[in-house]
Amino acid sequence: MSNHRRQCKRRVHEFAQSIQETGADRFADVLEEYYHPDANWQGPAPIDELNGRAEIHDGYWEPLLESFPDLEQNDYILFGGEFRDNTWVCAAGNFVGTFENDWLDIPATGHATWLRHGTFHRFEDGKIAETRLFVDVLDVMRQAGFRFVPALAPEVVAPAPATADGILLDGADAAETEQTQELVEGMIFEGLESYEDEGLEGMGMEEYWHEDFMWYGPAGIGSTRGIDGFQAYHQQPFLEAFPDRGPDSDDIRLAEGTYAAWTGWPSLEATHLGDGWLGLPATGTSVEMRVMDFWRREGDLLAENWVFIDMIDLLEQLGVDVFERLRNDRQYF
Repeated sequence: MSNHRRQCKRRVHEFAQSIQETGADRFADVLEEYYHPDANWQGPAPIDELNGRAEIHDGYWEPLLESFPDLEQNDYILFGGEFRDNTWVCAAGNFVGTFENDWLDIPATGHATWLRHGTFHRFEDGKIAETRLFVDVLDVMRQAGFRFVPALAPEVVAPAPATADGILLDGADAAETEQTQELVEGMIFEGLESYEDEGLEGMGMEEYWHEDFMWYGPAGIGSTRGIDGFQAYHQQPFLEAFPDRGPDSDDIRLAEGTYAAWTGWPSLEATHLGDGWLGLPATGTSVEMRVMDFWRREGDLLAENWVFIDMIDLLEQLGVDVFERLRNDRQYF
């Protein structure tokens, strides 16, 4: 592994550690140290896209730190790679803090709150020049007592990898990395994309997934265990709702050691053709999905998958304005 990638990973790790040590009134100095002045930031709805350090500070970090003054970032996965001649570092974990002031119109609870996150950073001249960040905003609403869609599976705070080895600040074996990348690509391009021709039973998921694998999904979908649980509580309802989905060319793909991660803005394009997913009737609407996946390989199979979907953005495309419902519900809160 190059020294440059190692340095970038350590910069991301240091940036995460600085969050708890710096209040909202001084966080602009942190961004100046770690971010390129013209950085592009893409995040969850309703924030979406910010450009330049000032917008990133004013539009995301300052409101977040004012709402969660004791916020800390606890990553359980962190690794990097090269993609299209750029160095990227990705991380997944939880922001944790006391919800003291309203955030994005979500009423403060005064309680500890977990903000599940997945992040990709691209580096330029030793600083972060591009960020793609998921925060499970719908789950923050759930923790505040608001539920707008019926999850089929339990909604949990996703744990760290079972092997507790997801922080890869140093290098990883090149052969392990290649095996992980090939397994994930086979699962996506040969397994998942065979649904229209082979159906659910013919997709051959047992070639890619451990029989007891854990799938940690976003709020509104929940988490599942094993191939049967994954298919029953997520894959089948999702594929029936979006049978013609296809990947977008904007995906960024990384692997290091036994870990891999992909993301796209958007990552999938599909048409909502089936009834029942999230309790919604089919709309016939074409949608784009912002998705981020992290995987851990164990031996020849995938053992864990952390999945982030911008559910609020997707629901809005399907005609469900979650924030309008939130504001209406707050009248009686």
